[in-house]
Amino acid sequence: MGVFARRVAHLADVTAVTGPDGASVVYRVTGALFFASSNDLVGRFDYAGDPGRVVVDLSAAHIWDASSVAALDAVEAKYAQRGKNVEIVGLNEPSSRIHGSLSGELAGGH
Repeated sequence: MGVFARRVAHLADVTAVTGPDGASVVYRVTGALFFASSNDLVGRFDYAGDPGRVVVDLSAAHIWDASSVAALDAVEAKYAQRGKNVEIVGLNEPSSRIHGSLSGELAGGH
């Protein structure tokens, strides 16, 4: 399992596009989000440099476990500490169920 996890940990990718007005940024996350990729996910955002509105688009990603939900919670918390608003969009049905049931319940995960 460890070799597999290391190989697929980098299959999740994050790209950022700032809106034309500079007031928002959309991060498009693609790939599988699970314990091996979730730590990397938290470090892929520009918390200090981003504008006040941040959209995390997960329409091309899939949440597999609680560590991914904890990572997304950590991303939201880091932006909130800077007074910035985060919107998570594009969750598929299974990912939405996992996120909905665990988000906010995993304090201290990241």
